[in-house]
Amino acid sequence: MKEILIFAGTTEGRRLSEILSSKKIKHTLCVATKYGEEVLESTPYLTVNCDRMDEEAMREFLLKGEFAAVFDATHPYAKEVTANIKEACKETNIPYYRIKRRTDAKETSNVCFFYDVKECAKALCDVEGNILLTTGSKELKEFATDELKDRIYARVIPGEESIKACDECGIKGRHVIAMQGPFSCKLNEALIDEFNISVIVSKQSGAAGGFDEKIEAAVNKNITAFVIGCEDEDGISIKEACAEIGKITGTDINLKKSLNISLAGIGPGGKQGFTHEVTETVNNADILMGAERMLENIRHSAKVYPYYKASEIIPFIESLISDENLKDETNIAILFSGDASFYSGATSLYCELLSFKEKSDIDMKIEILPGISSFSYMCSKLGLSAQDVNIISLHGKEVKNLALRIKPYEKTFMLLSGVKDVNRVGKCLLEAELNCDIYLGYRLSYEDERINKLSAKDCEELNEEGLYSCVIINHDACGKAVAPGMSDDEFIRGKVPMSKEEVREVSICKLGLKNDSILYDIGSGTGSIAVECALLSNDITVYAIECKDEALELIEANKNKFLLDNIEIVKAMAPEGLKDLKKATHAFIGGSKGNLKEILQTLKEINPDMRVVINAISLETIGELSYILKEFEGAKADIVQLQVSKSDEVGSYHLMKAQNPVYICTVEFR
Repeated sequence: MKEILIFAGTTEGRRLSEILSSKKIKHTLCVATKYGEEVLESTPYLTVNCDRMDEEAMREFLLKGEFAAVFDATHPYAKEVTANIKEACKETNIPYYRIKRRTDAKETSNVCFFYDVKECAKALCDVEGNILLTTGSKELKEFATDELKDRIYARVIPGEESIKACDECGIKGRHVIAMQGPFSCKLNEALIDEFNISVIVSKQSGAAGGFDEKIEAAVNKNITAFVIGCEDEDGISIKEACAEIGKITGTDINLKKSLNISLAGIGPGGKQGFTHEVTETVNNADILMGAERMLENIRHSAKVYPYYKASEIIPFIESLISDENLKDETNIAILFSGDASFYSGATSLYCELLSFKEKSDIDMKIEILPGISSFSYMCSKLGLSAQDVNIISLHGKEVKNLALRIKPYEKTFMLLSGVKDVNRVGKCLLEAELNCDIYLGYRLSYEDERINKLSAKDCEELNEEGLYSCVIINHDACGKAVAPGMSDDEFIRGKVPMSKEEVREVSICKLGLKNDSILYDIGSGTGSIAVECALLSNDITVYAIECKDEALELIEANKNKFLLDNIEIVKAMAPEGLKDLKKATHAFIGGSKGNLKEILQTLKEINPDMRVVINAISLETIGELSYILKEFEGAKADIVQLQVSKSDEVGSYHLMKAQNPVYICTVEFR
């Protein structure tokens, strides 16, 4: 069977060769340099020719070989080469196909377009600053004039011919950047910073040539990109080329692509903390993504992108899928610190990717790879059992009632964002007067790792920025109450009336609060209801609504006494003061100032599913309530009369002293 002949000079040519090798189709690939041969993977179905040929040499080469068709994948700028190939094919009567390179340049104010090299070189003389030249070594002479060459940093492929061309043009030493592309935006930005570049020069080389990444880097660094355009060319895509080859060879070339996406937990950060599975995944990746810290110590030939959010990654994958040069199977590793299932963005990204997969027609395998969490790492280093440790994450979020989250537990592990969180923890422990030791881990698993035992004062005064985690050992752990039951004597009272202890506990139980409820405490008084409800769960939010100054001061005093951040004090009258608050799930009415009907109407408007508990002393109030509820169609009310008698010591006797009866009314609007 006759072979397929490919003239390569672009990524498309190499890509087509890879496809044919994978389908066991014999073919010959012509490249212009030894380096072009070196980057090709050897297979029994591929023959490589690296001789430069003019039209006559091409004609002889075609006559000697037995080729079914010729596919021209040379660079769009190699117009003379393309003309020679066309003419040779015409003379030898061999079918010729031009493979068109995909170009989709982004329009931006940072970009100036030029028709040819001479026009671009002339324009460079009118701008100041260093120039990053990425057009290759062939056109170097046009740019390396006496006026420009001292400002030029030439990025060329690391081949002998390219280095020699730079030397002949007087571009030497640090001004020669010999690297194999295409390059990521991040690497382009690094070169721009390193050499203080003002202008980057590129051919409009298409997506496969890294053109988009050059433009993106120029925009990000606010420098100018000079782009040498090329005329539109006729041709076929790789997909169309494969269809033609399929017809010629009688082979079914199915180009369905697949993506293997791994969300990998890399441990605290150091490479020695990688699991074997994660190491293998990283080593085999074609594309690496993650926050910059995750990527900084990884040296890899893969393309690297500092993406870790779904809003960045999914659009990237969409563009990747549409790229005709995408390999049949592409491995993507997205790196996350610690364990990918422990306070990690991997979980939400995994769900987003699964949703995206359902809408895509590409084969996609998505997996989460576990890693060593900083929690288990730290516990192991300290010789602590991990099963009874209280875990708190301050990483990137505001956590209320921090002292109360630590106080009940002997051991607490904390994920921290940086030194400010360390300072906050120290200040919190000092204010709460907790007797604690803090074991602070700095850059866990890195070469400069430290784990130091510090006091709360040390933590408050620390100023060294870095990656931190900590374990707090609380020597006075008190356990956590599981039901309301605070004594009246525990509150700061003054002259403001306060719900009695037993009435308070029954009322709170009637509210039926959940761990994330939002409560309006209307007519909060001393704040006793607000405090007990806020203490039930650190994730409950309580709005203490009161209009009297003396009462407001008492609420503030009690809030501070019990270290509560989840009480918001609102100076207002109800119902007017309710309208700008976050929607509540529950409400307690301890005082209505004669506005009971209006308050209930407003509460129903805010949330028809709200559960309301009302305390009343007089029969008139209960009568009014019964009348009001008739106006709320479908409302249900449960009324309990509670009378408490408490023992009172009189001489050597204990007598029961009755308190006023209280009506506790629970209302549900539907």
